[in-house]
Amino acid sequence: MQTTEQLKNIANHFAIEGKILDIKPLGNGLINDTLLVTTDGADKYVLQRVNNAIFQDVELLQHNIDCATAHIRRKLEAAGEKDIDRKVLRFLPCKETGKSYWTDGQSYWRVSLFIRDAFTYETVDPKYSYFAGKAFGAFEAMLSDIPDTLGETIPDFHNMELRARQLREAVQADKAGRMAQDEVRAILADLKPYEEEMCKAERLYREGKLPKRICHCDTKVNNMMFDAEGNILCVIDLDTLMPSFVFSDFGDFLRTAANTVAEDDPAVEKVDFKMDIFEAFAKGYLESARSFLTPVEIENLPYAACLFPYMQAVRFFADYINGDTYYKIKYPEHNLVRTRNQVALFHAALAKVPQMKAYIESLL
Repeated sequence: MQTTEQLKNIANHFAIEGKILDIKPLGNGLINDTLLVTTDGADKYVLQRVNNAIFQDVELLQHNIDCATAHIRRKLEAAGEKDIDRKVLRFLPCKETGKSYWTDGQSYWRVSLFIRDAFTYETVDPKYSYFAGKAFGAFEAMLSDIPDTLGETIPDFHNMELRARQLREAVQADKAGRMAQDEVRAILADLKPYEEEMCKAERLYREGKLPKRICHCDTKVNNMMFDAEGNILCVIDLDTLMPSFVFSDFGDFLRTAANTVAEDDPAVEKVDFKMDIFEAFAKGYLESARSFLTPVEIENLPYAACLFPYMQAVRFFADYINGDTYYKIKYPEHNLVRTRNQVALFHAALAKVPQMKAYIESLL
């Protein structure tokens, strides 16, 4: 990492007000390097180095964010909202280019206004799941009429057809020689019958029955900011903002939040799908998003809850068969344990689809 003086020089490429006094690490993000910039003025700022190994088109990434935050800001202003800089992220322009990022030729940097007196929570319970559903539904609703064209920052990020094809290719190549394992063949036989059903989103899209929306695509409870009174301020961490199916925001939250254990817990017998989390999140989500959702989208929300553990099981499983080349592992069977866990979660969610459907219908 750069020295404090080097970081100050980087931050000074942006239209920061006041003299920079200090720069220190902020938060515990796994993707980008994030730092808090303190000045002698009234505001603090957030300096980030964008991980351009993951987000290879930073120009597109920032275009998406700039368009979305500007659109939300205009809506908040039109609604007469106050304190808007706490309700939508604001990225500062680079002094030389006017763009919302600066590059030294290798690394990419950006600066946003630090949202004062705001908090995130790690708690995943019905109360905060409801808040999450409401916040992410409102976020999608605000962007449902955005006039700009946004691109995919990670192409095919949640494309189940692609993930299924990658698994077939891994099985055929058998690079690590793991297809000889009885359990591996058993898991493959378990997953295969559901492949066609789990790929239906892409088919519905091709048939013109399912639209793509501007989605957050990383719907964790800690990607919301709250004020001291517990009111939702805004959604943060917009790097994965891109066109996708609403199933991405709905299903991805539930994959982690509704599992009774962590995704790599080897105690598969303890895995279950928590209906209280589903109901709380769905209630909040539909309160905010129902105004723009189509009947097909609403009808398939239980499918989304099953799709994401299935997709993640396929991804962990393909990586295990390939010899653990993508996900970091802590022991040789880590990806296999993750696969077992997600397969169990998929089956638990699938068993509760009738309950999910009945609850969704009760909200309409």
